[in-house]
Amino acid sequence: MVRVSFSELAKSYGSQQALKGVSLTVGAGELFGIIGPDGAGKTTLLRILASLLLPDSGSAQVCGYDVVRQYGEVRRRLGYMPGCFSLYQDLTVEENLQFFARLFGTTVQRNYDLIADIYGQLAPFKDRRAGKLSGGMKQKLALCCALVHRPEVLLLDEPTTGVDAVSRQEFWQMLDRITAQGITVVASTPYMDEAARCHRIALMQSGRFLLVDEPHQVAASFPFVMWGVRAAAMHRLLNDVRSLQGVQSAYSFGDSLHVTFAPSCGPGQLRSHLAQCGHTEVEIARVPPGVEDVFIYLDYEG
Repeated sequence: MVRVSFSELAKSYGSQQALKGVSLTVGAGELFGIIGPDGAGKTTLLRILASLLLPDSGSAQVCGYDVVRQYGEVRRRLGYMPGCFSLYQDLTVEENLQFFARLFGTTVQRNYDLIADIYGQLAPFKDRRAGKLSGGMKQKLALCCALVHRPEVLLLDEPTTGVDAVSRQEFWQMLDRITAQGITVVASTPYMDEAARCHRIALMQSGRFLLVDEPHQVAASFPFVMWGVRAAAMHRLLNDVRSLQGVQSAYSFGDSLHVTFAPSCGPGQLRSHLAQCGHTEVEIARVPPGVEDVFIYLDYEG
């Protein structure tokens, strides 16, 4: 069953085109990730789906209701967590949760089973003002408030930005449990490593989708053999690798370089070239391409 769908959505801010005719369908219980850097159009898209922003053209439906003409029905079935912390910072954890429950005409107790795992971590701080919580705890409180009315669709705008690695992992584990209960989650993130936690992803750049597929299929679509390259003098390695004719692409990736070759070149020629450049402790080995490699390739080709 389709929970979220949109077709040819476009939106501009003056001369800046934020969305360029994007289309997609997301099913019930699906964890869908929109992956892209700042300025890609992720927030604009989610705000349109949340009925907070009008598109210039195209259409969008949430749970079968049009986000423009039937926004009231959409909002009753939707949970939305914006990128910035937007709860009442002077209210306590408990007061924020009770407020949002009343706002949707329900009670915390009625849907407590949905948020029990999350709220259990917040309970020791229930009397603390929201503004005094850590970044990770703020995100968990915001998620509780977005879920307290048991929405059919949950929209999350970069929910793990600015929180520590452990909190990021815990947050995605929570999303797995939420989708297991049939709730559709659409989450945006600039972190490429989070793509693997999603059922499907869309790589987004400059207001358009570069590719939509399952994460492992996205990685498998990379059309070249990828090589990882390291040397003792990493500070000058990139420029020297790029100076070899036949190197198709080369860029920093973690503690090494990711390199691809044209058919006329290969790792043997690169090793000889780097030796001539004075490099020592050179390591060249095949590495599996990932989602980030595909994103870089598609963005360059586009």
